[in-house]
Amino acid sequence: MAGCSGVVSGMPGIDLFRPAMRGYFIPLAAGLLLTASTFLPWVVIGDTALSGMPAVPALWVAGLGALAAILAALSIITRRNSRHPLLVIGLAALGIMILSWRIMPRSAGERALTLKQAFAIVEDTPLGEAPIALVGSGIYVGLAASAAIVAFGMTIVVKRASQAYAVTSPDDDV
Repeated sequence: MAGCSGVVSGMPGIDLFRPAMRGYFIPLAAGLLLTASTFLPWVVIGDTALSGMPAVPALWVAGLGALAAILAALSIITRRNSRHPLLVIGLAALGIMILSWRIMPRSAGERALTLKQAFAIVEDTPLGEAPIALVGSGIYVGLAASAAIVAFGMTIVVKRASQAYAVTSPDDDV
């Protein structure tokens, strides 16, 4: 099959699909997915979906996702290991996503209730029931993508810890 060797055109000898570097496609895809998750709805209140992008946490997550994708792409191209920085980036993104998952729906629900109370006071109507704020698909996608980056970064820790350490001394010959 011509053209499917994995060699980049114009760069002879660089094989992108080499077994050691194939794993970096996971954080590359997860970083792109993490960045894309900021444009998905993070909070859904009734029929209204609020995307994460204008919020500061979403800007951080988008930046961390882009940085993870860039690091993974550079690792594929240069054949250098970047698992430690990917682990740190993934942990930061996972922390932001967990906090967003716990805090954002509650705060958006409280803001919606405050607006509903204000309209009820101005229009002199009964308040009715409080709106229910649910977690949107963007937070779940972001959680999964950042967890994938963390899992990939943890492979360097697991790989180092699994190496046996044996001390050989001259007294072992006895």
